[in-house]
Amino acid sequence: MFNSITHSQIYVLDQDEALDFYVGKLGLEVNTDTDLGFMRWLTVNIPGEPERQILLTTPGPPVLSEETAQQVRELVTKGATGGWLIFSTDDCRKTYETLLARGVEFTEEPTERPYGIDCGLRDPFGNSIRFTQPK
Repeated sequence: MFNSITHSQIYVLDQDEALDFYVGKLGLEVNTDTDLGFMRWLTVNIPGEPERQILLTTPGPPVLSEETAQQVRELVTKGATGGWLIFSTDDCRKTYETLLARGVEFTEEPTERPYGIDCGLRDPFGNSIRFTQPK
């Protein structure tokens, strides 16, 4: 039946700020940035891997009513929408130091785990991000 996942979605509260963070700080690249009229379709991906995209979308119409969108915005701010991204890296500590120098704030420093080394951060909107150096 299915043969791949092409897009995953997380809520952001400001797409321009999201671009600054995901592209400017994390080093992802813009895949698509298109005004569809009813929404801005904004996706990013790991450089050289366009087949797997992250849709950075704001809560609102046409998918959500304004009342529901406001509730979702409040949950996003609290980090309670379940938005997670997990990346892999060849060198967790080096990636941590690079991102720290770019001003990224971490919730957890690189830590040895049974599966490798990983650390955690949140984007400016409260979404959880981890990156792991697998064993």
